[in-house]
Amino acid sequence: MSYKNEWFLLEADDNIDEIEHREPTEEFLFYRAVATGDIETVRKNCEAGRFVEGEGVGVLSRDHVVNLKYHFVITTAMITRLCRQNGMELEQAFRMSDFYIRKLDDIHTEAEVHSLHDEMVMDFTEKMRKYARSDTNSKHINACKEYIYSHIKERITIEDLADELGVSSGYLSRLFKKETGVSVSAYIRSQKIDMAKNLLRFSDYSMIDIANRLSFSSQSHFIQQFREVVGMTPKKYRDEYYMVQWDIESGTPRTEGDTAGIPD
Repeated sequence: MSYKNEWFLLEADDNIDEIEHREPTEEFLFYRAVATGDIETVRKNCEAGRFVEGEGVGVLSRDHVVNLKYHFVITTAMITRLCRQNGMELEQAFRMSDFYIRKLDDIHTEAEVHSLHDEMVMDFTEKMRKYARSDTNSKHINACKEYIYSHIKERITIEDLADELGVSSGYLSRLFKKETGVSVSAYIRSQKIDMAKNLLRFSDYSMIDIANRLSFSSQSHFIQQFREVVGMTPKKYRDEYYMVQWDIESGTPRTEGDTAGIPD
């Protein structure tokens, strides 16, 4: 029997009448809260454990953990596309989605899937909150930022960006400065330094590895640029912040696992 015919039989089965799904409005409002950076709403949803509640949720697998994983993938896909529509860089959105979905391979309990879900949605929400606070850019400048994000490990010039957008480098340079308040080169440098900060905090890459990975001309150039932007050397930054997370609400550092400074 084909799957289509099997579905016809199931559709007519009395038992299917017992299944009712949640109103899609609730899910949509949650996805929209993530995509608009509404941290408080998303946090409350996570604390209420709505993701693991079975009532009104479709059964996609007879195995409970696999069922949760399938719902995790659906949630991630929906959030990714809404965040993209709300301005998140395309590559960032899909790379984050791929990253969190791949993590499902390494977990095997309901509690682990639940924890991963909450971390994933908060990560997207925090990034969208930062974006919503700063985005007032035109289509050309948003396209510039997309290109810079996707090629951040490469050496990027204003000519590269102008060629990609099909405009003159002079026009793009003036427009970028007008809309963002900084030059293209300063923006590229700040994005490279932000990635360098994450590598210093969460990896064991050496200074020369980070310099090469982000296409600085030399280790000394990387150190100089980092110090100008951050106010300290990369080594001092790593010494102070290695494996330390920042609380988005208070702006204060906290170590892994520490909940101090996070509002209830």
